[in-house]
Amino acid sequence: MKKIIHITALLVVAYLMNSFVLRSGIMKNALPDKTVEQRVDSLLALMTLEEKIGQMTLFTSDWEMTGPTLRATYKEDIRKGRVGAIFNAHTAAYTKELQRLAVEETRLGIPLLFGYDVIHGYKTIFPIPLGESASWDLTAIEQGARVAAIEAAASGLHWTFAPMVDIARDPRWGRISEGAGEDTYLGSAIAVARVKGFQGTGFDNTDAVLACAKHYAAYGAAQAGRDYHTVDISEQVMREVYLPPFKAAADAGVWTFMNAFNEWNGIPATAHDYLLKDILKWEWAFPGFVVTDYTSINEMVPHGYASDYKHAGELSVNAGVDMDMQGAVYYNHLADLVREGKVKESRIDDAVRRILRMKFMLGLFEDPYRFSNAEREKRLIMAPEHLAAARDMARKSLVLLRNEKQLLPLPKTMKTLAVIGPLADSKVDMLGNWSAAGDAKDCVTLLEGIRTKLQGSTQIIYEKGCNVDGTDRTGFAKALAAAKKAQVILVAVGEAGWMSGEAASRTDISLPGVQEDLVKALIATGKPVVVVLMNGRPLTIPWIADNAPAILETWFAGTQGGHAISDVLFGDYNPSGKLPVTFPRNVGQIPLFYNPKNTGRPMNPNDKYTSKYLDAPNTPQWPFGFGLSYTTFEYSDLKTDKKEFDRNETVTISVKVANTGQYDGEETAQLYVRDLVGSVTRPVRELKGFQKVFLKKGESKVIQFKLRADDLRFYNADLQFRAEPGDFDLWVGSHSDATLGTRIVLTR
Repeated sequence: MKKIIHITALLVVAYLMNSFVLRSGIMKNALPDKTVEQRVDSLLALMTLEEKIGQMTLFTSDWEMTGPTLRATYKEDIRKGRVGAIFNAHTAAYTKELQRLAVEETRLGIPLLFGYDVIHGYKTIFPIPLGESASWDLTAIEQGARVAAIEAAASGLHWTFAPMVDIARDPRWGRISEGAGEDTYLGSAIAVARVKGFQGTGFDNTDAVLACAKHYAAYGAAQAGRDYHTVDISEQVMREVYLPPFKAAADAGVWTFMNAFNEWNGIPATAHDYLLKDILKWEWAFPGFVVTDYTSINEMVPHGYASDYKHAGELSVNAGVDMDMQGAVYYNHLADLVREGKVKESRIDDAVRRILRMKFMLGLFEDPYRFSNAEREKRLIMAPEHLAAARDMARKSLVLLRNEKQLLPLPKTMKTLAVIGPLADSKVDMLGNWSAAGDAKDCVTLLEGIRTKLQGSTQIIYEKGCNVDGTDRTGFAKALAAAKKAQVILVAVGEAGWMSGEAASRTDISLPGVQEDLVKALIATGKPVVVVLMNGRPLTIPWIADNAPAILETWFAGTQGGHAISDVLFGDYNPSGKLPVTFPRNVGQIPLFYNPKNTGRPMNPNDKYTSKYLDAPNTPQWPFGFGLSYTTFEYSDLKTDKKEFDRNETVTISVKVANTGQYDGEETAQLYVRDLVGSVTRPVRELKGFQKVFLKKGESKVIQFKLRADDLRFYNADLQFRAEPGDFDLWVGSHSDATLGTRIVLTR
């Protein structure tokens, strides 16, 4: 439908010397050499205040409840230019239908932006982000985000609400599953990989989507691990631990940020001037836009920070939030706030300019339907190469936690195998949480993967045994009968997929229900038992950790999970995953992470009056960075090219890594550093580098790390970011408890 812009509107902006033409109802710049900024300014000058506020309004489709539908009131809002973006609307056909409303039935024809929670895959689902992070493989993680972007973009989407880059040190918090774990260095590297994967090489092609760094900031530090709860940390901790992954994402070119639900220093992140304006937009010079999390503006009223929604909107927009997700606060109150002089229209213009910039960059003014191509969607969704990438990523994410007497890998020549457990044949749980448009029917379960792997050569006896939760033990008898017939017992236990993720905090992170009792009964048979864990967080399983001969952590492994786990169980892939988060022995140790600060009374088992527990060790069940292989690796000959260096020099650290076992394998060598004395106390050790190296059995290689003074910087008492001269201990090894070390000195 062709539309005509009123002559009076054209006269108002004639002085801008920008020529526009009307094509199929879409405002398009006729001069191809005009910059995006000029085009944005020209369009902005045509807009009414209400149309500007419309660009700052994000509403949801009702897809999740009723299929591809949109509320009638929202459709009318689109026609009036009062909505600039829609989320939870996807597929090429549906987004094209909604886009048509925006570009053909509105005054200015400004296209919509479509967003969705594409967290670890769109239709081809990869392992949950915590699982992907266990690969420590940045190339594979970037490729996972690349596949997700290709599929999402082919289904009409422009924007994903990912990556979540929150550092999380409390496994009770359900959303630990969505991030990279507890370490700032690793989390920053993974944030960059995911941003690059989602955004590709740019938006000239239709295989990239806008990434969104969330939740800004320190959402992972919620007290007691309870979702949406208060955060109370110092600015030093904020800047050293929680902000660096966001800064890394910004430096990698992420185009959007999402604010957190929590408060910091008594101010909700949704209206935090210091976080949003001073740091993000000024200090970091972030050119993109900030979107709220779901109704977080509204929630400042129960926070006790705003008197009503109108007041909340005033606080939020003035603090630098550019787009309101679902709360309709800007929609209902922003125009009045401008007319009352409480919000400057120049602030509105800044927000709209940031949003329009993204739409021009995406090419939506040239072709608003370029992402809504049904033929491309059909060709790319769950393409064979995408399924292969998901299987490879899942294999790399698996962490071998225990393997007594080399029980694994299992021989494919077994006569009988018992496959038992509530998660052994569950498709829906393989998806994990936040699985976008993933469909459980497309998932390969563990049982299916094993049957495919063994191809009838082994008799496989399956029994569920029990549910994930609940107290029903009636399935135990059949499970034990099956176990007694088998040479080896494989039991799949853990959490249900819904037990981690948003609003899924738990005070008890042991195995739910009677699953541990089932495992104990199976081990009591005397048969070899392999425990396959499926979970979205670290679990406290001390009895199993001490008594199960073999334990394989598989997280929620995604669409191809069953094949990937079977590849590892039967030796077609040697596990190489390393834990991105510490596994505690019990919840009483939480928060427990590898790099705390020391105390004046460090733990001494021979002295009661030191920092320790009476009823448990200080040490975790499995430390950060831990993960076994079917082979063994030995570290030796740790050397530095200099013992002293200054701030203009680089230290080269070399170490020999040898494969001393019977299998080819891949190892992740990790470099840790401790600043022994600082003007403020420093952590007991910090990750400063890692490298993955593949070694054939019997092979050895010398690998190198580079360390500069800049890598040793921290925030001192005056919040100056600098390295201080002094002694530093270095360690290189296979996990955070590495013992092979040396010392260097920073002289100035």
